[in-house]
Amino acid sequence: VQLQASGGGLVQAGGSLRLSCAASGLTFRINDMGWFRQAPGKEREFVAAITRSGDSTYYADSVKGRFTISRDNAKNTVYLQMNGLKPEDTAVYYCAARSSRGSLYYTNAYGYWGQGTLVTVSS
Repeated sequence: VQLQASGGGLVQAGGSLRLSCAASGLTFRINDMGWFRQAPGKEREFVAAITRSGDSTYYADSVKGRFTISRDNAKNTVYLQMNGLKPEDTAVYYCAARSSRGSLYYTNAYGYWGQGTLVTVSS
């Protein structure tokens, strides 16, 4: 499975961006998909996740109410709509996918990772 993330960029505080992550290869292996982010000097942290069916979504408290995760299984793509961006949202955003079960909140639960896309929010 290969993941290709796109959509990052520079935006002013209060603005919006939409990240996309397209999966290719053995996509039938994928169950849940998620987004993580890593700011300079910090550990990679959970942002959002969505189950295979799309019926259940999960968010970090810091983005709840501002970010929305969705997926289009026909296109093997997951999206992260980010509204009300803040300077503290600045980070490299990584999409991830997994075929396993268990908690969606931890990086070691995901076996497939994209290359990351940089989001910079200016104040």
